[in-house]
Amino acid sequence: MSVKTEKSSVGFPDHTDLAILEILQNDSSLTTKEVASKVNLSPTPVFERIKRLEKNGYIKKYCAVLDAEKLSRGFVVICNVRLKHHSKELGKKFTEAIMPIEEITECYNISGDYDFMLKIHVESMQRYQDFVLNTLGEIDSIGNLQSLFVMGEIKNSYAIPLNEK
Repeated sequence: MSVKTEKSSVGFPDHTDLAILEILQNDSSLTTKEVASKVNLSPTPVFERIKRLEKNGYIKKYCAVLDAEKLSRGFVVICNVRLKHHSKELGKKFTEAIMPIEEITECYNISGDYDFMLKIHVESMQRYQDFVLNTLGEIDSIGNLQSLFVMGEIKNSYAIPLNEK
């Protein structure tokens, strides 16, 4: 990978920072030395850049991406939720209620016919039915929901495009 090595400003990341971010988002298990060799710098400035990128919030966290199928959590449902009515208080109650629910792996506040979109991982259709009745059914702020069952995963990428236009 050939990138410029100019010093990054405090603001937006420079070309080298973007190269480091691209490398790390594709494989965060690489050592600083391995990343440094890919951007043609020594490990110390790369380590400092990574720490700065973390401190400034460009890198939120590092994690391992697990195989849901192998862990018996491969039944994936997209659940659209409409609140009973629109209010700041009801929205807050809903978000507080869903935060600790482990089966809900993603939640987005959306526009359109529904207010929220949830991504839910469970073991089976039977477990999802139980989840809807006994977990989501206990959340008083929900007015309506629509379940969309994922039949196959076509693309799943956590990488954010960093190409400069």
